[in-house]
Amino acid sequence: MSADDLTPPEAARWAARSGLPLAPERHADVAAAAEHIHSVVSVLRELGFGDTPPSAAFRAGGEQPDAAV
Repeated sequence: MSADDLTPPEAARWAARSGLPLAPERHADVAAAAEHIHSVVSVLRELGFGDTPPSAAFRAGGEQPDAAV
């Protein structure tokens, strides 16, 4: 565990600050879920989406059928 990992007491404190008090038996599970979400977001931030157009550039249902499928 690194020094930046969210501890169960910290998870409970952040949840309480957000208006979502947690039962004590949920603190560790919430901290683990938050750590997992943080790790996924960290990976997504590293991906190069600079050349990807915004979602408004695409139209739903405008896909061409692929004859090879």
